[in-house]
Amino acid sequence: MNVFVFDIETVPDVDGARKLWNIDGLEDKDVANIMFSKRQQETAGRTDFLRYHLHKIVAISAVLRCDDRLSVWSLGEEDSPEPELIRRFFEGVERFTPVLVSWNGGGFDLPVLHYRALQHRISAQRYWDTGAEDPSFRYNNYLGRFHWRHIDLMDVISGYQGRAVAPLDDIATLLGFPGKFGMSGKDVWGRYLDGNIRSIRDYCETDVLNTYLVYLRFELMRGHLLESQYESEIQRLRAFLRDAEQPHFAEFLAAWPADSAGCESNVG
Repeated sequence: MNVFVFDIETVPDVDGARKLWNIDGLEDKDVANIMFSKRQQETAGRTDFLRYHLHKIVAISAVLRCDDRLSVWSLGEEDSPEPELIRRFFEGVERFTPVLVSWNGGGFDLPVLHYRALQHRISAQRYWDTGAEDPSFRYNNYLGRFHWRHIDLMDVISGYQGRAVAPLDDIATLLGFPGKFGMSGKDVWGRYLDGNIRSIRDYCETDVLNTYLVYLRFELMRGHLLESQYESEIQRLRAFLRDAEQPHFAEFLAAWPADSAGCESNVG
């Protein structure tokens, strides 16, 4: 089975805001401040988190587990335009028909991808199929909340109860995984304005690593992995991160004690 764990990072769609509200003559930072202010007004000051159609995707990171292959990377290049990132995402679905795995992907990542694919005229026939093209998709597709081609771990583990959801950082940390470090989603806009796309992509990659580790524990919990298989997957990931020789992967490994994974003390 092909497994594709994904996460996106977004910034305010300032060009969209200029179209919607006829904003001219202002820099991106000032347009974004208007967007945040309008959102606070809409929510009576409860939040400035923008509505989903006003997000622009600047990074999509993934863990792909396919046959004997394990890869962790960010789609495209640092200077790739948004349409290319989205196109690559849906091309991966078309090519591998993977099980998509996310944390709150059904509640945020996928709706944003829908809006942006719509805007950029990106076709995603396999993703949107509900059985018309492939009968096996009739009762198990990417769109059904209770189907298994997309596993939103936050949704599933909470029993689909909004009051029971938890942050990825908390769950990863409680399970002995590194959790978030270095930055958070709130820092992405500032890093983007500074032109530091690399740090955003690195941060997104550590997010998918945490999500993948929670997924492995979930697969162990529901009996899809034996203890020995789980430990083998942990070792495989540790080896990948070590051999990749990338600073953010090395930092992730350093924050992940070997015995926290339930492996032997000499693992990693």
